Amino acid sequence: MLQIFKLKNKIKPYKWGSPEWIPGLLGHINPQGEPWAELWMGVHPEGPSRVSLQGEDLLLSALISRDPVYYLGEGVNRTFGTLPFLYKLLAADKPLSIQAHPSLEQAKEGWDRENREGLAPDAPDRNYKDPNHKPEILCALSPFVAMCGFRTPGEIRRRLEALGKFCSIQSPLGTALDKLSSALDKPGGLKDFIRLLFGFPREITEELANKILQPMVLEKTHPEFREEWRLSAYFAELYPGDPAVIAPFYLNCITLNPGEAIYLPAGILHAYVHGFGVELMANSDNVLRGGLTSKHMDVDELVHILNFSPFCPEILKPPEPQTVFFNYPVPCREFSLFLREGRGPEGNFAGEGPFIFMVTEGKLTIGRKNQEGKWNLEKGESAFIPAGFAAKGFSLGGTYTLYAAGVGAVDLRAEA
Repeated sequence: MLQIFKLKNKIKPYKWGSPEWIPGLLGHINPQGEPWAELWMGVHPEGPSRVSLQGEDLLLSALISRDPVYYLGEGVNRTFGTLPFLYKLLAADKPLSIQAHPSLEQAKEGWDRENREGLAPDAPDRNYKDPNHKPEILCALSPFVAMCGFRTPGEIRRRLEALGKFCSIQSPLGTALDKLSSALDKPGGLKDFIRLLFGFPREITEELANKILQPMVLEKTHPEFREEWRLSAYFAELYPGDPAVIAPFYLNCITLNPGEAIYLPAGILHAYVHGFGVELMANSDNVLRGGLTSKHMDVDELVHILNFSPFCPEILKPPEPQTVFFNYPVPCREFSLFLREGRGPEGNFAGEGPFIFMVTEGKLTIGRKNQEGKWNLEKGESAFIPAGFAAKGFSLGGTYTLYAAGVGAVDLRAEA
């Protein structure tokens, strides 16, 4: 049967979530004001989507298993054997943990090692939840603040020196800041910097937080670092004593406008601070944390997987004026994200599936070429488009904004 499948998706009510963004997009009432943080679309066992088939409610993964070649396509089934991406709505009202994700080789090695050590899959001190890597793209639906990638040693040093002016050089904090600056002068300095920072005793990190909580003094003398001071003060209020409150000193601070995106490969230290967006990644939940968290943090393993080269991600921007179709360019075979804006007339869609569609504005109508049958997706609705359905060709009509996930190896095209 040639059809698409509307998805019933899992909500993750993490504390850092927003009570408004996801319910607002879905058109749901949230009377308890729960912090809805993420909505997962895909087959990941920690948050699998469900579909209906002839009145039967079943997991998306179970549907796919009935005919993998039809639902995934021959190439995707042969290469991955499953839907290779995980698609999310992400609503960060408060900062997420600073984190990084392993490469494919690191993930496989870490997964096997922790299995040999007998760590339970849900153990709180487990680093690797699966043997897969987790490159990802984050695309903003609202103004979105993030921290991504190490600044250069010189940029970090200038910020530390500005803070050091408010500390006596003989004080424990003054000495600690001097050690951090000195570490940056040596080869491999960023790695030494991180090890030193997270090795400081609690009394030093608490004094650091107290100093950071005086942003007006710092802003007056060094207004060029205003954003870093204010973010650090915000972090110090949320996580007093966490050494990563000065993360804006050593990570690039980025603000995305709606429609803009960043791609993060393996090993890049980052944190999503505030905003609403769509996030697309390889089908993994591997996270190594690097501060601003009460959860398990393994500094040695984090250092092992981090890329310590300075890195500032390119901001991927749809062209202006907005075209009907834009494919965000990412070097990843598991996924590809595209944006399509419908303006009334129907347009033919060409591309190999499978896809997951998420409508963020308006109403989308999906139709089959020269055949009966139409499917409507309203704002906040999502759907799985089987490869076998896509192969027959279909059209998109209506006035809508569509963010859709496909497999990266696919050549996605649209005909106006």
